[in-house]
Amino acid sequence: MALSFPISTVIFSIFFWSSLLLGCFGDGANKDPSKSAPGCDNPYKLVKVDNWVNGVAGETYTGVTARFGAILPLEVDKSVKLSAIVANPLTCCSTPSTKLSNSIALVARGDCSFEAKANLAQSNGAKALLVINDDEGTIEMGCDDDTPATNITIPIVMVPKSTGESFRKALQEGHKVEIGLWAPDRPVVSFSVAFLWLMAVSTVATASLWPEIAKTKDSEPRYDDFSPKSASDGATSKENTEEIINIDVKSAIIFVISASTFLVLLFFFMSSWFVWLLIVLFCIGGVEGMHTLIVTLISRGCTCQKKVTLPYFGETTIVSLIVLIFCLAFAIAWAITRKASFSWIGQDVLGICLMISILQVARLPNIKVATVLLCCAFVYDIFWVFLSPIIFHQSVMIAVAKGNNSGGESIPMLLRFPRLTDPWGGYDMIGFGDILFPGLLVGFSLRFDKENKKSWAGGYFIWLMVGYAFGLFFTYLGLYLMHGHGQPALLYLVPCTLGVCVVLGLIRGELKDLWNHGSSSTPAASLGGA
Repeated sequence: MALSFPISTVIFSIFFWSSLLLGCFGDGANKDPSKSAPGCDNPYKLVKVDNWVNGVAGETYTGVTARFGAILPLEVDKSVKLSAIVANPLTCCSTPSTKLSNSIALVARGDCSFEAKANLAQSNGAKALLVINDDEGTIEMGCDDDTPATNITIPIVMVPKSTGESFRKALQEGHKVEIGLWAPDRPVVSFSVAFLWLMAVSTVATASLWPEIAKTKDSEPRYDDFSPKSASDGATSKENTEEIINIDVKSAIIFVISASTFLVLLFFFMSSWFVWLLIVLFCIGGVEGMHTLIVTLISRGCTCQKKVTLPYFGETTIVSLIVLIFCLAFAIAWAITRKASFSWIGQDVLGICLMISILQVARLPNIKVATVLLCCAFVYDIFWVFLSPIIFHQSVMIAVAKGNNSGGESIPMLLRFPRLTDPWGGYDMIGFGDILFPGLLVGFSLRFDKENKKSWAGGYFIWLMVGYAFGLFFTYLGLYLMHGHGQPALLYLVPCTLGVCVVLGLIRGELKDLWNHGSSSTPAASLGGA
């Protein structure tokens, strides 16, 4: 399937926006906030806040513990479950006039120290303290003057304003509110990263091998079915109709400059309407890729070639039309349900199909261009993940990837997989750029091997696939060691792919051939001019 305007324009647009996001990310809601603070012994821990109103279970909320007080249990069946009482005065900065015996005291943040609130609530019989913050989110509750609060033996938890106000409102209406507090640990290893690793490696391998998979005796040009037909089409060669975008050195340098500019603009000015524009582009690319893949696989096992004539598009097979309708319905259904718990499935399917399609159209001509492109992306990735917090006080790339300023909408150019064994839920994610950039190099290595009739072991493709797999493994190892903080994946992927290719080229005496490969041929198209 092709659109009515040049496919190179669509591919360039999607490739550019997809490649803005590099790095592996963990869901921010699941980040372990544990850290050291002088004078306090307890780490900050995320807390599950269960609640029951008149015996009916409500939504589970999230809070965070203080650096002092009792340690909350790890299991839900051992949680601290008590009736809630609103302190009077609400700030609990003076002796409460209400009895708090055997209850969880609800208090506002106020002006006095958290330690003072805890002491007053505990002395009045409270078994736990729930501090309501002044706004959404939570802050760190440390100790005063670096002095350990050894006399406080009840758990202290802070919850966002909306959570606390919902409890207060229910109590003011005369309902009985019970609250349960427990702080489960996150698993040491998240099995979701294994599935995400498998998806990324499989996508690169499939995209590289797709020309062989798609090869049939009666192969037709890739974008014929829904392209405008003309009388001269019969004389057009396959090489001209199958549009290829060759990336050059100039394009690689321009990319890192323009991508950095757009990333900063997204950080400051991202809005829901712009994310919707990216969602539309994502759906167009996903439909294009899914249609191509499905029709190709069907055509290998089915000789049904019945055709119909459509306005503007001309003659096309019935199978291709039915597949197109299915792909459109799939993309629309995903867009409508994109915030549902199962939406990651549709997003990953569309994303993988999109990336395989991009890697069939965009190509690297040689190692010289690959070195410039991957090194530029390498610097870009490290700067916007690790160094940007020095200037912008947070990681720009992670903020854009999570859609912090987009009114709840998130950029779809990510593969996601839910953390099934994590009590805190959330997703592990990897940006499309971490698949597309190394995928371009891996695809080139396979074409080079075929042209030079190399064996699997004597070529470059297998070794680059192994390098990519190990590079992604090291990325997730870094993600684990950094407690879920986003990692610049190309920090590991570039040495494990480009580095492997260069080292092998030197050992085999073929680096010059790899460096200058295709330099004398005329490219089908340039990414810089797309």
